[in-house]
Amino acid sequence: MAATLPIGFKYTAAFLSGRPQHHRFDDFSRKHPKMDRRRRAKIFAPFDALDGYSESIDSKNVEYVEQIELEEADRIELNRRLQILRTLTYNSKMARANQVKVSVRYYTPCTDHNRFAWQMLGQYVTVTGICWKVDPEETGAIKIDEAVIPLADVAEITASDESLFKEKDEWETC
Repeated sequence: MAATLPIGFKYTAAFLSGRPQHHRFDDFSRKHPKMDRRRRAKIFAPFDALDGYSESIDSKNVEYVEQIELEEADRIELNRRLQILRTLTYNSKMARANQVKVSVRYYTPCTDHNRFAWQMLGQYVTVTGICWKVDPEETGAIKIDEAVIPLADVAEITASDESLFKEKDEWETC
């Protein structure tokens, strides 16, 4: 494809000469060594010009709800399960020996002060891991792996082995 240049184009000679050819040991090559492809690709990699903007947009998609008050039967069952976990994790030696794997669904209030839900609504989160401690007196919390969850916010506890939470009567019939 032939290039058509406008008449009187100031840089005709430079355009027709093509790209500059640099020799390995000329002055330009010493000052500007050739870049390998990986490093060159980093120059053109996309970047986040506004730090935290995408996280802020994603946080607006979270739906918040009111905390559900548990019914009496559900509260009794939850307390029973907490008591079983407490006996299995009474001290750190028992917790390491038993390593009870549970999933805890709990309520966490909205912490984004720019949202309408701040201090009024929240969301339910589920964490799964090893139960290390249930401490209703001192901390009022349950520790699942590294997460420390207030007992007042716990809505549901399930175990990977549901036979763990069987009633005593059910144990005898098995």
